[in-house]
Amino acid sequence: MSGNKLWSKANTSTSQLIEAFTVGRDKDFDVLLAEYDVLGSLAHTEMLAAVGLLSREDLVLVQEGLKTILDEIRAGAFSIDKDVEDVHSQIELLLTKRIGEAGKKIHSGRSRNDQVAVDIKLYLRAQVLALKEEVSQLFDLLIDLSDRFRDKLLPGYTHLQIAMPSSFGLWFGAYAESLVDDLEVLAAAYQVANKNPLGSGAGYGSSFPLDREMTTKLLHFGGMNVNSVYAQMSRGKTEKIVAMGLASVAATLSKLAMDCCLYINQNFGFISFPPELTTGSSIMPHKKNPDVFELIRGKCNRIQSTPNELTLLINNLPSGYHRDLQLTKEILFPAIEEGKACLQMTRLMLSHIEIKDGILEDEKYKYLFSVEAVNELVNQGIPFREAYKQVGNQIDAGTFSFDYKKGLHHTHTGSIGNLGNEQIVKEMSIVLTKFA
Repeated sequence: MSGNKLWSKANTSTSQLIEAFTVGRDKDFDVLLAEYDVLGSLAHTEMLAAVGLLSREDLVLVQEGLKTILDEIRAGAFSIDKDVEDVHSQIELLLTKRIGEAGKKIHSGRSRNDQVAVDIKLYLRAQVLALKEEVSQLFDLLIDLSDRFRDKLLPGYTHLQIAMPSSFGLWFGAYAESLVDDLEVLAAAYQVANKNPLGSGAGYGSSFPLDREMTTKLLHFGGMNVNSVYAQMSRGKTEKIVAMGLASVAATLSKLAMDCCLYINQNFGFISFPPELTTGSSIMPHKKNPDVFELIRGKCNRIQSTPNELTLLINNLPSGYHRDLQLTKEILFPAIEEGKACLQMTRLMLSHIEIKDGILEDEKYKYLFSVEAVNELVNQGIPFREAYKQVGNQIDAGTFSFDYKKGLHHTHTGSIGNLGNEQIVKEMSIVLTKFA
């Protein structure tokens, strides 16, 4: 029969089969919300006392009890009992067991709907900030590598065909700037997660004189979801928007990982890593496999499916709360952890990257400088189309040559000779202020 349910009425029960199906994996992810559930209750009960719905004596008992539970959660000493449905029930039951009747008063003016909504908002806000820190650290590393290897040339490709000269400074810097745009998306997700739904109840407000502005300030939200119906509609939508920010970061990491898989290949041979960061073969003793980058690529491609999976889950739901929303946790929460791990592993790998010298001395790259040769002729007054034809004829005749060691003249912003990293760093600093 059913376990300990705060919402159970007299002479009612739920079969174990139904209970197991409806709870599913929810308790596994609810543990991640425990800290935020207590923080929400601390703010809610302080507000209840302020509006006269909780005595000062009861408030003292409740706040002390909740803070003790919070300490236990942060120490890793909290779990949800087998017969308790969710984290909200566990905390309220634990509090009531310890302080008595006052613990039963903390749910006044609140529904589990807005309780879980505020928990998820607080959790996602914290996770977005954690992702921001990871992205920022990777950005700093990429800028450092770009500056350090600005003069190391490598071939650039279009259609996977040798195209024009590039550099490691340009390559690393490109991914640094990509992260700036990714953080723009993540910053937008932060603004959405940084709104307080608490006080919306089951989605239709309350007849109690709740002070929602007070709980918004106590929980350090930037604002609130004003309309109580929309506060519930923001469930699922908030998760999807955060997933979009995460997916944007993942797209950059996946592309970078793919480049690394190519560049470590013997047919390219541009980069290498210490043996302890690669793996071998069970039968081929020469192998140094880029397994870490292959897994980053695979994991980040899966992460990019997260917004679509959430869309399929919530797309046809009408307004109001629906149990489908419970499933957003098992879709998004693991994806966030995978995203942070991929950021950390990318940073670890790039911290040990080794760059090959003299890459462009290989004969197969001699046509890499055909555009340079055309531009030299144009600078001498020859029309572009005529210069293009002359160089093309030299290539066809096998007589083309270009001494790139005399120097390449790329001076515009964002080119080999003028990376523009200072501007990129400035753009990143502006984006980071959006997480204040």
